[in-house]
Amino acid sequence: MAMMEEGARSCLLQSRSSLEQDIRASYLMDHMISDGVLTGDEEDRIRSKPTRREQAAALLELLLRKDNQAYISFYNALVRESYGDLASLLHNSLPLVSPEAEKSFSDGGTRYVQAVLSEGGVPQRPVVFVSRPALVNRVREKLYRLQKEPGWVTVFGMAGSGKSVLAAEAVRDHALITECFPGGVHWLSIGQLDRSDLLVRIQSLCFRLEQQSQEKDPMSSVHRPPGSLEEAKERLRFLMLRRYPRSLLILDDIWDSSVLKAFDIQCRVLLTTRDRSLADCVSGSKSEVAVESGLEEDQALEILALYVNGKPQRLPEQARSIVRECKGSPLVVSLIGALLREFPDRWAYYLHTLQQKKFKRIRKSSSYDYDALDQAMAASIQVLSEEHRELYIDLTVLEKDVKVPAKVLSVLWDLEPEEVEDVLQDFVNKSLLFRDCHHRPYLYYLHDLQLDFLAEMNRSGLESLHTKVVRQYQQRYSQGHPTSGDEECLYWFRFLTYHMAKANLTQELCSLMFSLDWVRTKAQIMGPAHLINDYVEYGAVLDKENSEVRVHFQEFLSLNGHQLEQRPFPDIVQLALSQPDSSEVYRQALLQAQERATRGGLYLDWVNKSSLKSLSRLVVQPHQGSIYSACFSHDGTNIASCGSSKTLRVFKSTSGEKLLEIQAHDDEVLCCAFSPDDRLLATCSSDRKVKVWNVERGTLMRVFEDEHEEQVNHCQFTNTRRRLLLATCSNDKFMNTKLWNINKPSSQNTMFGHLEPVNHCCFSPDDAYLSTSSNDGTLKLWELSSANEWKSIDVADMFPEQSEQTEVMVKCSTWSADGRTIICAARNAVFVFDVETAAMLLEIRTSRLSTVQYCHACPSSNLVAIALSHYAVELWDIETSKKMADCSGHLSWVHGVQFSPDGSLLLSCSDDQTVRVWETKKVHTSSAVCLKRDSDVLFNNGDITVVAADNRNRLQVRNGRTGAVMFQSEDQESCIRCTAICSQTSAVGLGQEDGTIQVVNRISACLADISVWMTDHHLKLNLDKTELLFLPGKDCPFHDLAITVDNSIVSSQSAKNLGVILDNTLSFSTNIKAVTRSCRFMLYNIRRVRPCLTQEAAQVLIQALVISRLDYCNSLLAGLPACAIKPLQLIQNAAARLVFNFPKFSHVTPLLRSLHWLPVEARIRYKTMVLAYGAVRGTAPPYLQALIRPYTQTRALRSSTSGLLASLPLRKYSSRSAQSKLFAALAPQWWNKLPHDARSAESITTFRRHLKPHLFKEYLG
Repeated sequence: MAMMEEGARSCLLQSRSSLEQDIRASYLMDHMISDGVLTGDEEDRIRSKPTRREQAAALLELLLRKDNQAYISFYNALVRESYGDLASLLHNSLPLVSPEAEKSFSDGGTRYVQAVLSEGGVPQRPVVFVSRPALVNRVREKLYRLQKEPGWVTVFGMAGSGKSVLAAEAVRDHALITECFPGGVHWLSIGQLDRSDLLVRIQSLCFRLEQQSQEKDPMSSVHRPPGSLEEAKERLRFLMLRRYPRSLLILDDIWDSSVLKAFDIQCRVLLTTRDRSLADCVSGSKSEVAVESGLEEDQALEILALYVNGKPQRLPEQARSIVRECKGSPLVVSLIGALLREFPDRWAYYLHTLQQKKFKRIRKSSSYDYDALDQAMAASIQVLSEEHRELYIDLTVLEKDVKVPAKVLSVLWDLEPEEVEDVLQDFVNKSLLFRDCHHRPYLYYLHDLQLDFLAEMNRSGLESLHTKVVRQYQQRYSQGHPTSGDEECLYWFRFLTYHMAKANLTQELCSLMFSLDWVRTKAQIMGPAHLINDYVEYGAVLDKENSEVRVHFQEFLSLNGHQLEQRPFPDIVQLALSQPDSSEVYRQALLQAQERATRGGLYLDWVNKSSLKSLSRLVVQPHQGSIYSACFSHDGTNIASCGSSKTLRVFKSTSGEKLLEIQAHDDEVLCCAFSPDDRLLATCSSDRKVKVWNVERGTLMRVFEDEHEEQVNHCQFTNTRRRLLLATCSNDKFMNTKLWNINKPSSQNTMFGHLEPVNHCCFSPDDAYLSTSSNDGTLKLWELSSANEWKSIDVADMFPEQSEQTEVMVKCSTWSADGRTIICAARNAVFVFDVETAAMLLEIRTSRLSTVQYCHACPSSNLVAIALSHYAVELWDIETSKKMADCSGHLSWVHGVQFSPDGSLLLSCSDDQTVRVWETKKVHTSSAVCLKRDSDVLFNNGDITVVAADNRNRLQVRNGRTGAVMFQSEDQESCIRCTAICSQTSAVGLGQEDGTIQVVNRISACLADISVWMTDHHLKLNLDKTELLFLPGKDCPFHDLAITVDNSIVSSQSAKNLGVILDNTLSFSTNIKAVTRSCRFMLYNIRRVRPCLTQEAAQVLIQALVISRLDYCNSLLAGLPACAIKPLQLIQNAAARLVFNFPKFSHVTPLLRSLHWLPVEARIRYKTMVLAYGAVRGTAPPYLQALIRPYTQTRALRSSTSGLLASLPLRKYSSRSAQSKLFAALAPQWWNKLPHDARSAESITTFRRHLKPHLFKEYLG
């Protein structure tokens, strides 16, 4: 190895103290590694030094043992990192570099190379430049093949991928030029040219070549410029073959094959293009290099840092977001970087511009050929034929980062697969589409920028494009969904709902997703996670149609999805029959099961199943084996889990959809933990290793394997990003707790103090302390700044009954949200200690037959979750020392619990291979808190009365001898937990899960009094025909409707009075259904004889038999929502069509105008206003007159004589919804909107004459 020149070495030694004092070695080593003068191992050795000055000293010591190239690289690194004053100390001693050394220097920028490229017109490096060595080497490898014979090298890629910079960089190499192209390198920029412009370009190139030739050989002459393209081609052929026989011609940005044919002159050509197929039209050997569409993230960040004159590590968070948004496109990064150079505080603005697809605002700030990014994207599309351009626009509907098989596009375009592949090949050749060649059949995808540009270009037509996808799918698969399981099938099952939602086909989306058949097929092919994710993602759309049904399906999948992952696939109908009877899932399953039974099939229906709401929100089975640890990400969107399967898995917390799965260790993985920014995941294992993973890429970043000698039990990152550290604890005898800096190969600190294995470690909320829990019976607190023991709490002393032979193991510890208390678990107890005084504040004892496996404090409340060995999780309030809830559902030991960052969710993991997510506000209230007795019995003079809750959460009172129901309440919202019956009065008390207590008074005595009165007046109360209807107020506490007079009368949901069916909510839904049913029957009969009737006869018949039914007592429907009376309106529409004998879907408004029929809503309003007129004029019954009063002013106004009515004050009623149905509220509201002529009418006939035209104009125009 060559040594450094003595002068350079002496200069380094003289400047050593200044350099050690100022330089930051980590900044300089990146440049020296890229120059090839420093290795990765040498970098690690230098970085292992504890201080910055020691790192600088180690770097200089290493430099003194290297050669001249290391000195020059070090000097260049100082210049690049703005150490100009230090670089000036070394400048005068820069060694001279030999030609051989010049060949090997990384940037190839020798004087000879610069002269050759300058003469040939090759562009210089951009001011901001980042090397892409892998691509550059691939281009050079292809160019070396042109050393012995002419040929073509094609560099192709999408717009803005850096093809031109790459081509120029590839020839910036001393060895390549001297060995392969001693005749020189000649650059010609082409672009989109016509023949005349192309002739001018070739003339210019020929003139330049002749001038250079004349300079070398004064005897040669310069010819006149060629007059035609053919003559220019021959002149260029002569120059390249005779005067520059071993030279390279670089054609930049070729668009047209006809242009390329002009250079088919048997010379060596390197061309850049977006269309890889262009070289097919020329002769000679060919090779190609595909340019990836994006830079690596660190390369893109380096470009941005160079533009703003900063360090990549110090760029704001928006910098990474910009790189991810444009997928590292060199063009976009360079354009935005140049803009940021002028406006360095606009990071958020340019990120928002990219996200909003406002490409026109990212305008030219460099030497690129197009003024704005959108023009560069559009230029590629314009070269397509009109037919292909329309097909390309259809690709706007694709999702980002989704690869599509040709069969999907065959369905979309209604073409044969072979035709589709030909079209796609054309798109791929023109760099408008990318193809995954590692998959058979090929998969195709768009770059994010291309997709964003298409979406922006076709913004107004996106809905119709998605509709086209859905309609084409429905046409192709009209007989049923595909079930082949290939890539096309997977695409449709994954994205059909996406296209329906984007197409705004809400009803079709609901009919699809509210179908048990769709659930069965998709779950069988793709698993349940994608299904659950659909209900979460499109929940807002589905809720517009029926939120209740959406909840039914989502809960069914969330709680049973882990069973749908089993093979063989379970019977989903039988599984759905376990849902509550009120669930739409259950109703569909029951219909299918009954239909199966008619064919001799068998199904089991759980008749007395509980109707309680499920306790857990999501159940996931991520591993085959016990799950030892699970944790939320810090944003709460993801969950990581690990266990005996040796794998690490990350999935969505809402749906369980798998995001990442890694074979993490060689033995059981005992713990996993997210970093504060959720970019890293740490795992520890029984294999004694600790590993740190990149979550986004799923790659291993660091392994710590040498310091722990026993299994590593737990790991955790610091809570804040201020100083990222990782804590681990193990079964080692002494050195069992360590702190790691993930940028260093060895531990930063080791805590000494525990003499037995340490089970758990936990940082305080402010990262000032670390707590450790050990088998030696102690809980220790350590100062993080010094790694010294701060406090030690002997938890074993809390068990005075403990014998010396049995140890007390402290399982874990957790800090309260404010950091003032610390909670630890040992045996069957949980202890709360004050951090400052170490005094015990609270002791929670669980069942003596169970042990506490884990505990975790809620970050937003006083709750603590406790995982127990008897398969349960309990929630305790440490402020009140009360158990608040039980979370039951696991089938084996629960190993871990953790609250989400906002405290709204709780996860638990168990040996039963499941992770359960619970909603902390909806979990099952503990029976130990509220439940005393769930039934009660009264013995009174031989009578036995039993009160209890039934399986639908209704309170029932039964005769203990006969079993007859004496009273039955409505369904209760909160679960009934206890009941009691009074021995003195006919009253029943009930206690509910939400903590409320109701006393229900029976009203039997009231009906008994009525019966006595009727007997006194020679009448008899017929109990067999008596119906009981109770209309409760919203907050009415009395629901006891048991009536016993000789016989028992059970309350009913509805009762008929004068032909109108009243229901207990006054929604009149039952009455509307009955009227609709009878009217539909009449219309059916009239339709049968309609051909025999004239139009006038049909109208009279329909008005008598149908319209009269719609009008009967219709004022009772005033104030109902439009959706409630819609069935009546549909009947009227059908009646109008039948009068004119028009088809089913004819427009009905003109028919109603012709018949002079008001719509149903207007007819209701008409009847109400007629009653209001009678009340105003004093002809209505007194009880109606009492409901309204005239409007009076405090002073004389012109409106005093307008006949207005006073509005009902809202404060009299609890809500607008209650008031909206009242005659006292509606009548004044509608009356005041009538014209003055109607309000002042002297007779009812005159009033009706004014009222109907007013309503007719308002409703029918």
